[in-house]
Amino acid sequence: MLPELFESTLAGTRDSLGEQACVLRGYALPYLAQLLPALDAIQEAAPFRNMTTPGGYVMSVALTNCGALGWTTDRHGYRYTGRDPQSGRPWPAMPEVLSRLASEAAAEAGFSRFEPDACLINRYLPGSRLSLHQDKNEKDAAAPIVSVSLGIPAVFLFGGHERADRPRRVPLFHGDVAVWGGVDRMRYHGIMPLKEERHPVLGAQRINITLRKAG
Repeated sequence: MLPELFESTLAGTRDSLGEQACVLRGYALPYLAQLLPALDAIQEAAPFRNMTTPGGYVMSVALTNCGALGWTTDRHGYRYTGRDPQSGRPWPAMPEVLSRLASEAAAEAGFSRFEPDACLINRYLPGSRLSLHQDKNEKDAAAPIVSVSLGIPAVFLFGGHERADRPRRVPLFHGDVAVWGGVDRMRYHGIMPLKEERHPVLGAQRINITLRKAG
């Protein structure tokens, strides 16, 4: 695949996913000069790891966090913590470029004054997937979710308010930002298994940055 095909050819446009949900095509591209070094620093301080679900399943997607709160999972359940359970230290501080990207993307999607306090960073390798789920560990369910896609393409599954609802399949490319909140906040969503691809900058991986107001 040609390198330019890894970036949305519709950069600057918007795809509606619902009344209060959309994909801002290529929105993160102007932030990358600051964003990519910031991601390197975060994963150096808090390396990616494959966590275990309460049911004992080891996730195929590796994760890390930054910000005041970080999402974790183990045999005791899903939750947010102020410290990295692997090191016992606070999660790395959220870089200014991430909080700015999140608040500006949210405002562009119709959610003003969004200030995230949690940033979950997922690393997908070819074959990795994320099953349909709802994000419901956050105390502030009125705040939107801002999800940034980097690296190889993925197919985002955006469903309804019931798990059985058939999801829409939405291609996501390097630099795309999905935002959903309000009446669409509790929709089921996931990622289909990633195909074998290679991004010219990030290699054979997809990095997904999900920013939330958790506390």
